[in-house]
Amino acid sequence: MLQLHNVEVKYLDVILVLRGVSLRVEKGSIVALLGNNGAGKTTTLRAISGLLKVQEGKVSDGAIEFENTRIENRDPEKIARMGISQVLEGRRTLVHLTVDENLRAGAYVAPKGSNFKRDLEMVYEYFPALRNLRTRTSGYLSGGEQQMLVIGKALMSHPKLMLLDEASLGLAPMLVQEIFQILRRINQEERLSILLVEQNARAALSLAHYGYVLENGRIVLEDTSAGLRENADVKEFYMGLSAIGDRKSYRDVKHYRRRKRWLS
Repeated sequence: MLQLHNVEVKYLDVILVLRGVSLRVEKGSIVALLGNNGAGKTTTLRAISGLLKVQEGKVSDGAIEFENTRIENRDPEKIARMGISQVLEGRRTLVHLTVDENLRAGAYVAPKGSNFKRDLEMVYEYFPALRNLRTRTSGYLSGGEQQMLVIGKALMSHPKLMLLDEASLGLAPMLVQEIFQILRRINQEERLSILLVEQNARAALSLAHYGYVLENGRIVLEDTSAGLRENADVKEFYMGLSAIGDRKSYRDVKHYRRRKRWLS
């Protein structure tokens, strides 16, 4: 469904952020993109959705194909109408609008023939907590409710591929588990493909079928989610576990040198 071929991204024609990133998302799959702050994860999503232009960035080399059509550097609205929806980091609801109004806004780029009432009911079925909050101003929702709302808003556009940026950020572990269970259900029932950017490697790999590790703008490792969960480097650098399973402080982990093969 989606393929990135040796993609390079520059900001202001000077700052090189992505350095030959290649990855793919199969139809109906969930793919996790792991990495630390500054690795280039959000830039990768913005390159796909066309939102690089907002920050004066562009794909300077390589190609992005969605359903065999080149989409790099296209306008974000055209990419959204093709079936790619991005859920931005930070739960960016339309804070002065109600839950219902936010969902109506999400339907703006829905394909012709969509049934708004049916789509609205679908969102409330997946996120029943929102049903009783339909008239609540979204800016007054809790963090978890806002996260549910922005995912529901994205669903209203009938996406084929959802780009999900740091869905677990700032949420309690039990709430993260609930939202990820709903995402798994959506993936299975709607056959929605998901590219998930996460720092929470444990949660991401519990949901994804396949994963990539991004460091300093380069893909340094890829494998099935099961393979990454058992990988010693992933355990150490992203789960805080040593080779013998002892938990480590992330303050200590950041001083560890990456293995040479990751930097080659």
